[in-house]
Amino acid sequence: MTFTRSRILAPLLVASLGATLAACGGDDSDSKTKKDQPLAADAKVTISVGCMPAKSQTAQRKEWLEDVAAFQKLHPNITIDGKDAFPCQDPNTFQAKLAGNQLEDVFYVYFTDSRSIINNRQAADITPYIGLSKQYPSVDPAVEKVFKDGDKVYGLPRQNYSMGLFYNRALFRKAGLNPDTPPKSWAEVRDAAKKISALGDGITGYAELSAKNQGGWHFTTSVYSQGGDMVSADGKKAAFNTPQGKAVLQNLKDMRWTDNSMGTKQLLIDADIQRMMAAGKLGMYLGAPDNATALVDQFKAKYDDFGMAPIPGSTGTLMGGDGYMFNAKASPEKIKAGLLWLDYYCLTPGQGQLNYARAKTDGRPVGLPQPKLFAANAVGQQDRQLRAASANLPVGNFKPYEDAYNTVPGKLEPGHAQQLYAILDSVVSAVLTRQDANIDQLLGDAQKKADAVLARAS
Repeated sequence: MTFTRSRILAPLLVASLGATLAACGGDDSDSKTKKDQPLAADAKVTISVGCMPAKSQTAQRKEWLEDVAAFQKLHPNITIDGKDAFPCQDPNTFQAKLAGNQLEDVFYVYFTDSRSIINNRQAADITPYIGLSKQYPSVDPAVEKVFKDGDKVYGLPRQNYSMGLFYNRALFRKAGLNPDTPPKSWAEVRDAAKKISALGDGITGYAELSAKNQGGWHFTTSVYSQGGDMVSADGKKAAFNTPQGKAVLQNLKDMRWTDNSMGTKQLLIDADIQRMMAAGKLGMYLGAPDNATALVDQFKAKYDDFGMAPIPGSTGTLMGGDGYMFNAKASPEKIKAGLLWLDYYCLTPGQGQLNYARAKTDGRPVGLPQPKLFAANAVGQQDRQLRAASANLPVGNFKPYEDAYNTVPGKLEPGHAQQLYAILDSVVSAVLTRQDANIDQLLGDAQKKADAVLARAS
């Protein structure tokens, strides 16, 4: 997807826009021209910023402090006050802090929470200032829209991912498959799984999650890959009891019971399939690129053994990530300073979190196609080239995924995701544990339960 977009110009402000001015924070009698102007060199500003790496993350913490020092040298009038609470967003306290405006000036947020924050007007509208971000026009539109409401902008991304097909290149070779041309369709996945499972020795061709809400999560990913959706456009009705939803389950049922390519052990969670993959006992599963790092760090596997392909079908996929929004009470000066910091730290290839040469020197893995923050443009190409130049793992293993990244539409998790996932866990687990499972009945029952959840929430 190639987009050419001019920077967003600030709307004209009039005195009657009291609510909008309050949302932007501070006394805002200044004009559009003043808002579009850079932060004055003599304006002393301190901004608190969430998600500073914890002390236990030695390399990342060192790099953050280096970045703060370098940024403040460029902008001596701005002080960055990093906050390192772990986790960055505690679900037990986040909503209460958000409602009480107790979060940082520049606070961390998951993609999945951005919509409700925007709808509830709990973050500053940074549209009048966004033209000051040099990097914003290069952001991938699919990522950009996470923090938008119509033409209004409320935040910027930090990290993102999209789901694809994670596979074992070593097992592909043993099964006579070409690891450089992974399956492109679910039919090809099924065929490859049969060949891999035929190797014997306890090897499983394809695995799927089906417990602890993770079955519903992967069901969502697979429905998106078929071109379907989980909820209606207005969010009030379930939308998975469709030909696409049935196709997902029928494929799993065929692989499990007709092909015997999914093994007999079911009710798996992510740690189970990661352990299988690291041990060389699993051919394929759905995941994000950072699964490779988890396998290497936690299970002593080798990057060389793994590859990544786009989601089968490439009609759509689940995307996620995180970013930063601005406290609703943040002053114009704090918003301007925050945009300068996010440009420096999050969105400029070669510096901040995208300083791949430094990450390599610090012994961190470099080369995974994640994050992918930019569109298929010059900045995106620069980011890819810099990452490849400092790579210390086999970039080519992830090339099929990366080449297709900007062509596969990404969709966020549905509203009330965990409740829906819990309902669909039982559907997926039934298909994988009962040969006589009735797909139509399972989806019909799940639809009724999901409709009730969505009705209570609306």
